Amino acid sequence: MPRSLIPTALRYVDQVARSGSIQQAARELNVAASAINRQLLRLEEELGVPLFERMPRGMRLTSSGDAIVAMARRWRNDERRAAEDIQKLQGVHRGHVRLVAMGSHVDSFLSPWVADLAVQHPNVSLSIEICNTDEASAALLDGTADLAAAFNLSPGRHLHVLWESELPLGCIVAPDHPLAQRPSVSLQEVCSYPVALQSKSLFIRRYLESHYSWLFGDNRNRIETNSLPLMKKLAQSGRHVSVTSELDAAAELLDGSLCFVPVRDQGAEPQAIRVAIDARKPLSPVVKLAADTLSESIRACLERVRARSLA
Repeated sequence: MPRSLIPTALRYVDQVARSGSIQQAARELNVAASAINRQLLRLEEELGVPLFERMPRGMRLTSSGDAIVAMARRWRNDERRAAEDIQKLQGVHRGHVRLVAMGSHVDSFLSPWVADLAVQHPNVSLSIEICNTDEASAALLDGTADLAAAFNLSPGRHLHVLWESELPLGCIVAPDHPLAQRPSVSLQEVCSYPVALQSKSLFIRRYLESHYSWLFGDNRNRIETNSLPLMKKLAQSGRHVSVTSELDAAAELLDGSLCFVPVRDQGAEPQAIRVAIDARKPLSPVVKLAADTLSESIRACLERVRARSLA
């Protein structure tokens, strides 16, 4: 679809909302500012309500403007999906997929997946945002993402899980750590060593707090951080232990710089990696293609990690 099916006035309203001013929107759209202003004024006259507050330093959406912009963006998403469906009918895998994933996935399955997709389906483009589980779910439901790969996404009426795999709860330690050769470990044993813990912004930390609150009663020898690379570095030093999943440390487990030891505590529920979409929207061919290849990439990564652990 070389020309947009979205009315010009709606495209201009959306761009002004994104840019914050008519002048900036004009530069980004490469059209005259006066043309944008005429379209806005005409639309406001037709609707009988102001869409923007004219501020000394820019434009701010009114409540009515928010509703119009939301409609324009839904229309844009529908237009994009229609174009992808038409291209699919022509036998072409072509389109753009917006993925939200987690920082720990960058070094495990994301990079190989992106590389493989580029070779096998060069007409598929991607935008990838890194976020936590809560943000991934919100991005699907507010329409800013087409696909999510995240730990412990909660399936429900508005969230449809396309693929998932269980991840046993465990800890990562250096190969020369006293726990490294254990077939399993208890959380009580873990706490006899310095522990690096995730911050409360991450789901696994909230899970541990709700099920094993005693882990957080003693601040000695404990480090809390929202940085997974720092947690892994601390574990690689040989001093710290970190409770996490195999995917969080896939690269290090594969290169042998870390070992994964499952937690055996009764009631220690497995975590889950899930690939999901917004259940309220039809699954477009290009998003299905991305979801299928992404799921296979995660499965292959886990298979390699577990084979390395058994070697």
